[in-house]
Amino acid sequence: MVFSFSTFNRLVTFTVMAAIVSVRPLTADDLSSQQQWPGTPLSRMEALAVLQTLNANLLSNASATLTLDRWCEAHRLAPPGSKIVAKHVQGHDKPANVHIRKLLHVGPNEPIVYRHVRLACGDRILSEADNWYVPARLTAEMNEVLNTTDISFGRAVRSLNFTRTNLTARLLWSPLPEGWDMSAELPVSSSGPLIPPPFLLEHHAVLKLQDGTPFSAVVESYTNNVLDFPAPLLYPQ
Repeated sequence: MVFSFSTFNRLVTFTVMAAIVSVRPLTADDLSSQQQWPGTPLSRMEALAVLQTLNANLLSNASATLTLDRWCEAHRLAPPGSKIVAKHVQGHDKPANVHIRKLLHVGPNEPIVYRHVRLACGDRILSEADNWYVPARLTAEMNEVLNTTDISFGRAVRSLNFTRTNLTARLLWSPLPEGWDMSAELPVSSSGPLIPPPFLLEHHAVLKLQDGTPFSAVVESYTNNVLDFPAPLLYPQ
């Protein structure tokens, strides 16, 4: 499914109109059901609007790490002041193929380092990332910290003032059926919670130096933990 800003605007309008007629005070019952998104049509609308917002934020910023820092803080997914931490996953080496080398403008013999990390906000994994980068295009200090620590790639190379070229952005799950915006029938309300699959978004991108030289190719998969906060209290009970 491809995101569009016109679709996003329709979602926002629908949600705001619903809020006007259904917003209500916070109750003790609300506080006891912190992590549930109800299986109602409006809650599904809200979940899709939230995913659209996250997707737009990621696509409009060069660093996914810094975007997730802000998402983590804004949605209180970890204690105040927490920053995204990269958990380096060993034993999942994926040598750069011809496609990756073409994206990075390197020949068959140029060294490329592969790094697989899980980006965590507190105890929540928000994304998994495959990263292929050209060490010769980074500083010695950057290569050292990437080789010896669990720092996130975006934080390690932040001083490069890099840019990001997004190749694809894919919605892996939609709370609403295809064609919902063209009068397709919405799911009926459920008394149970909305349960998304493990991964919700997938992005492919290339990071570039200021002169346009590519130095990193990434595949980022965003988990359902990006929605692991109380649903907006705008739906009727």
